Amino acid sequence: MHRQLDDKTLVNGQIAPEDVAQLKADGVTLIVNNRPDGEDEGQPTSASIEAAAKVAGVDYRHVPIARGMGPSDIEAMRDAMHSAGDGKLFAFCRSGNRSTLAWAVAKSEDGMPREELARCVEGAGFTLDPVAHLLRD
Repeated sequence: MHRQLDDKTLVNGQIAPEDVAQLKADGVTLIVNNRPDGEDEGQPTSASIEAAAKVAGVDYRHVPIARGMGPSDIEAMRDAMHSAGDGKLFAFCRSGNRSTLAWAVAKSEDGMPREELARCVEGAGFTLDPVAHLLRD
């Protein structure tokens, strides 16, 4: 149901409200939705997933990334990552790619070396190529 980027961060594609309980059982304390509502027909709304998270006692953030990542998207991801505390953060979008790339740029801003970012991202089946120009050296 998810791919692991590091010991505290999981990503994947679209989830449904009924998936939230399993995420909580897996140690997730914060869900970050990187999809804008209405991106695909039949996609659950942010509000429906947020409601399920509230019932399960899991924090929720909606950080929709629609047409490329801007500085505010990265700052919102950094804030979410830092607020997850000792729990796990689960971020999702259509495929997990946007969430992974937003995580990578945010971790780069926090000082994670590019080589370590590449190892984490590639280990989850993604590539840093689309955001390479945004990463610190």
